[in-house]
This record gives sequence, C-alpha cells and structure tokens, in this order.
Amino acid sequence: MRLGFRMILEAEQDIVVAGEASTGVEAVAAASVLRPDVICMDVQMPDMDGLDATRRIVRDSGLEAAVVIVTTFDRDEYLFQALAAGASGFLLKNAGPEELVSAVRVAAAGDALLAPEVTRRVIERFATLEDPPASGRAGAVPADGSPANGCVPVTAAEPAFTEREREVLHLLAQALSNAEIAQRLFIGEATVKTHVSNVLQKLGARDRVAAVVYAHRHGLA
Repeated sequence: MRLGFRMILEAEQDIVVAGEASTGVEAVAAASVLRPDVICMDVQMPDMDGLDATRRIVRDSGLEAAVVIVTTFDRDEYLFQALAAGASGFLLKNAGPEELVSAVRVAAAGDALLAPEVTRRVIERFATLEDPPASGRAGAVPADGSPANGCVPVTAAEPAFTEREREVLHLLAQALSNAEIAQRLFIGEATVKTHVSNVLQKLGARDRVAAVVYAHRHGLA
C-alpha cells in the first residue's frame, strides 16, 4: 500500500515523498525529523496505532503537519476518534489516485477534507450532540460554557453572514473544495479562501468540519 501511494505521489511534480513509516512509533519519529507538510496515516499499525500517533503529532507545537487518515473505516469509532485527535482529513483506501493527490494538496493548503462517503456519517453523529466536539487542533469546551476553537454552541444566534458567505457555507456543507466552490460561484479561489476564513471566524470554528456541522444543524445546507 505504501509503495502504491509513493508511486502515485512521486509522479506529481509538486509533491515530494519525504519518507515512510511502518508503525505509529516510526511515524511520530519520522515526523519530528522530516517535518513534512502532510502525513498520510493509517489507523491500524503495530506498536502504536494511527490515532495515538496523530494525537502526538498534533500536540507537538513544533510540527505543522496536516494528518490525513487513510483507512477503510471498518469501525465508526476510528473516524470520530481521529477527528477528535486532530486529523485534518479522511480518505478511504479504495479512493482513486487522483483523489489521493487531491487530498494531499488540499491538506497542504491548510484546508480540511472529508471523503464524500464519510461526510454524512460525521454530520449525523455530530448533529445529535448538544455541543459538537472540537475538531482540527481545537481543544475541549471550557467549563464556563464558552466555545473553544472548533466548537459551535447550539444556542448561539446565527452570525451576521454576508450573502456570499452564506453561499460559501452552503457549498461547504456539500463537502466541496475551495476550487470547486470557486468554479460554482464564478469567483477566484483566493476569494473563496477569504470567505471561508470569515465564516470560520464568525462561527468561532477551527476548521471546515465544524462549519459543515453548523450548516446542517441550522438549516443552511
């Protein structure tokens, strides 16, 4: 599987495969030495699983690597634990080569991504919770009830979105990338990124996952 990923990624002129690891322990050590932009992480590995490895990498303030979980999602708890651990994306192992390449580029650009097959499961799970759990590198909800990064309180009034921001949020809820949103709205990708940042700031959210959950819970999808 790693050899296949390496061959796919190295065929792209703008991507360099910095290294490989066969266990969670090796992954954490390699991340510290190689300091990659993106890490494609499995869940089930020897010595230390990918969830624990992701937690350690995300907690390391000296690392800015985005972790993309690449797994078969045999068990739902893997998906939600990975999100809570700080993973920036989720991709199924049966995804096509172009999806893998796109996932790496999206994560490197600082965006979060969810495979279409996963989006609905995340929304259905989080939409039933009184307070959505923090996602990305966010922390837990403070004891005083104020929202941490990545959390959107249920009782909060809708932020003062502009009409364009509402359009962008609507498309975010469909799991579209910035490039796809730009194409749909006939605007530049940099403009989309600005609108996404504004939406996240107004929501007090760390990443796109929290914005998607908000949109579905508040009828904006």
